[in-house]
Amino acid sequence: MIPSTPGSTTHPSEPDDARRIVVVGGVAGGMSAAARARRLDERASIIVLEQSDHVSFAGCGLPYQVAGEITERDALLLHTPASLRASLDLDVRTRHRVTAIDRAARTVTVAAEDGTYELGYDALLLAPGATTVLPPVAGLDHPAVHTLRTMADLDALSARLAQLEAEVAAGRTAPLRAVVVGAGFIGLEAVEALVGRGLTVDVVERADQVLPPLEPDLAPLLADELRDHGVGLHLGTSASAVVPQPAGADHAVALELADGTALDADVVLVSVGVRPASDLAAAAGLALGERGAIRVDGDQRTSDPHV
Repeated sequence: MIPSTPGSTTHPSEPDDARRIVVVGGVAGGMSAAARARRLDERASIIVLEQSDHVSFAGCGLPYQVAGEITERDALLLHTPASLRASLDLDVRTRHRVTAIDRAARTVTVAAEDGTYELGYDALLLAPGATTVLPPVAGLDHPAVHTLRTMADLDALSARLAQLEAEVAAGRTAPLRAVVVGAGFIGLEAVEALVGRGLTVDVVERADQVLPPLEPDLAPLLADELRDHGVGLHLGTSASAVVPQPAGADHAVALELADGTALDADVVLVSVGVRPASDLAAAAGLALGERGAIRVDGDQRTSDPHV
């Protein structure tokens, strides 16, 4: 086994001759792989490095927690580092971000809250997932603008909605308005959740139909259903700017569209897709595919036999 360099953190019971498998990224891909690796090798030292606070959560349930159909936030959390240690003897380290891979030395550089360390590996498994795509729109850093992909996203959006509902309880008379940019699966689930919370919702979609993957003859049926629930549809156009409104205005921002329309909003949810989080692999010289994902063969092996 390749040892850690000084300053690294290892499990005290790790056998000296155990194979060390380092997994970068948790949630569905990383944790499934780590669990499978444990079933294949009972003696291996398996370390999972996850940069966020949560190593295993039900991402598909996020819109339903926003809607209140999933009433307890913790119901989305499937496992914790402690439960994974107890059930599969996995060393799961949250808030540990891998910043570099040294393929020659077979080490990764890890940034943790208490400092940076090097960790050696015999086999490295990359499961970095994806990052949210943000369109080139001015003003997306406004506090009213949100995404919905992670637990942190959920917490931020939930806090914003709670704040708005408190304003209504305190006597706010202006209706609560939301704009969802992107009419894909997650976008439309978010629309349903926001309508259920009592907001007036507009949808902006660059394609000429909602749910672009859907067959063109079926999409109008879905559009009609959305309109029947009071959802405004703005198809064949895109967002161009988020413009803050002055203090005392009825709504927080105005979302300007490419067709000249301006939509008032207290919440803007951007859901236009994701891209592969392959920057770490690219920096290490691993081969990428045409769309920027890590290139692998039929057995999920990268261009490096140890990765």
